Amino acid sequence: MASEISPQESITLIKANLAEVLNPEIIDDVILTQKRPLKVYWGTATTGKPHCGYFVPIIKIAELLAAGCHIKILLADVHGFLDDTSKAGWERVQLRAKYYEYAIKGLLKSVGVDLSRLEFVTGSSYQYSKEYTHDRFLLEHQTRIATAQKAGAEVVKNDGNPTISGLVYPLMQALDEQYLDVDAQFGGVDQRKIFTFALENLPKLGYKVRAHLMNTMVPGLGEAAKMSASDPDSKIDLLEAPDKVKTKLKKAKCVPKEVEGNGVIAFVEHVILRALALKKDHDGKFTVERNDQEPLIYESAEKLKGDYAADILTPQLLKAALTTHLNAILAPIRAEYDASPEWQSVCESAYPTVVVEKVKKVKDKGDPAKRAAAALARQAQGKTAVPVEEGVEKLAINDAP
Repeated sequence: MASEISPQESITLIKANLAEVLNPEIIDDVILTQKRPLKVYWGTATTGKPHCGYFVPIIKIAELLAAGCHIKILLADVHGFLDDTSKAGWERVQLRAKYYEYAIKGLLKSVGVDLSRLEFVTGSSYQYSKEYTHDRFLLEHQTRIATAQKAGAEVVKNDGNPTISGLVYPLMQALDEQYLDVDAQFGGVDQRKIFTFALENLPKLGYKVRAHLMNTMVPGLGEAAKMSASDPDSKIDLLEAPDKVKTKLKKAKCVPKEVEGNGVIAFVEHVILRALALKKDHDGKFTVERNDQEPLIYESAEKLKGDYAADILTPQLLKAALTTHLNAILAPIRAEYDASPEWQSVCESAYPTVVVEKVKKVKDKGDPAKRAAAALARQAQGKTAVPVEEGVEKLAINDAP
């Protein structure tokens, strides 16, 4: 697609469907004056298992690729380790980076984009270098604690008594722009404070400022503000079986005639409609089947929202249509996973399961020793296979990312 569009069309597509763009003139200069592809990086900390919420940034990455950009995806294993409250360990965080690469490639291929201008970089491949460490120390030396806390407030986990690593996280993200040699960084609007930190502080080290592209945050499918790996009700796994996708979407919060804050509508708007527009083998239309009536067909989010507010499009009809379209997009990802023993092996190593044995209940009949035994038994968990981090959480140690 990139070869079929003009420079101005490329700029328009780069800036489309975003909540905000900082320093847009940098984008114009690269494409119109320097006449070369825009170099953009998007980073993701390799912690929790990627889910369908990742489609939101991935769709924009797909649009950037279609606009002719060169994309660097930072598999931020060091960031993941710094921000990992589950204490999964360095080796597992690196395994998760491999899982992320499989998953992200699967996501992009599922919407049919060209991956030839896509590059994966692990943070540990350069963040331990002498030069990077020196610059990090310089940045730490000139940054106040309150400034670092403010920069990472919307992104870094904070339990009221944060570790020093949480303060370093946004500083490293700023430095990554220089060491990845890009023109722009892409992320969600929740990272705006980190982006402005980079704009204000990289020039102090003698480095140029970059443009920043910000995605809107899509509400979760439950009560959550966004899809989250730690909230099972708000997310759908990329490898979720079709029937489970249907079940989860049936349970999704979708208030009739209420558009604002509706996670189902937001997902259709920011993922499905844009994914359909990218696919060359699809007409780009979101079809809603109805019994004994003509289907509702949408090519724009505005028309869909209008019909939903007017109760022409009901929650039941919308959820059923989303189930069909989402399962169609997920099908090639599932198929690729099923056909790849390597991906399956990485998945099991990166996100292993553990069986927590059920402890026999001890009845409390007034005997102090039995009361103590009963109290211990009540702390034990039922026998079930769960992710390791979830098992740790159930044992009241730490939550998973």
